[in-house]
Amino acid sequence: MDQSISWITVGSVEDIPRQGSRVVRTAYGDIALFRTVADEVYALEDRCPHAGGPLSQGIVHGARVTCPLHSWVIDLASGEAVGPDEGCAGHCPVRVVDGAVQLGLAAFRPGCGGCGHG
Repeated sequence: MDQSISWITVGSVEDIPRQGSRVVRTAYGDIALFRTVADEVYALEDRCPHAGGPLSQGIVHGARVTCPLHSWVIDLASGEAVGPDEGCAGHCPVRVVDGAVQLGLAAFRPGCGGCGHG
């Protein structure tokens, strides 16, 4: 991970239900934090690349989320739609340090229609 990223703490991993999500409102827009059953945490722009549905209200399964509007499946690690659909929700660098969830917002590029693969 890029060492030049400035990290901000946005809460505790325990604040995010397993196989669920929470939304963090930022100056860059809403960021959906997802927690898998294996306690992995991911952060994506809370907007499906298809029709703008709130990904935070989708169903988390494995390391993917299914959009509640049209059932697009989005990979949580990359933000990319899983085939045959094409598109990408911007993703934000995230890490967990001593149970605290931290976002690297300076590296986040919202609404670019593409992924922040940093």
